[in-house]
Amino acid sequence: MVVAAVDLFFEHGYDATTVAQIAERASVTKSTFFRHFSDKRELLVAGQATLSRLLAEGISAASPDATPLAAVAEGLRRASREMGPVSRKLGSRIKAAVAASTELQERDALKSVGLAAAMADALATRGVPALAARVAAELGLLAFKQGYASWVEADGADDIGLEPYALAALDELRSVTRALS
Repeated sequence: MVVAAVDLFFEHGYDATTVAQIAERASVTKSTFFRHFSDKRELLVAGQATLSRLLAEGISAASPDATPLAAVAEGLRRASREMGPVSRKLGSRIKAAVAASTELQERDALKSVGLAAAMADALATRGVPALAARVAAELGLLAFKQGYASWVEADGADDIGLEPYALAALDELRSVTRALS
């Protein structure tokens, strides 16, 4: 259903696309649609819970002596490994749909808050002080977003996954933050 919705949002715009059109394109009934999603906005954040869980699992699995950013890197690795060609293919279409809709921009912002909170909570569980956990989580979120954008924009002919893009973005952010002091 997500692919069908993103395609329709890209073709006709978010506001002009109905749940009935999404269900028809996905070859499901409207009832089936509503069993999975409360409304069409939810389609674009369908993977948020899974992504939050993967980021947190990676952070939790990091070496006990890992720095907060090293633990975040493990979270990025874990989440990135689950992002495949479909995620890459849909990236530019999702970006266009979000850019064209204030409603989706607001929902995307809430998604970002949720992802950062999941990482901060996982870091706090590791004993990282609250402020350091929040800063590391925000840097992790920014690295994920930058890495994802670079991955989507890169030549899709390569088989390189998201992981190197996300980790390169985190390394760049580390350099930038060092230069700030």
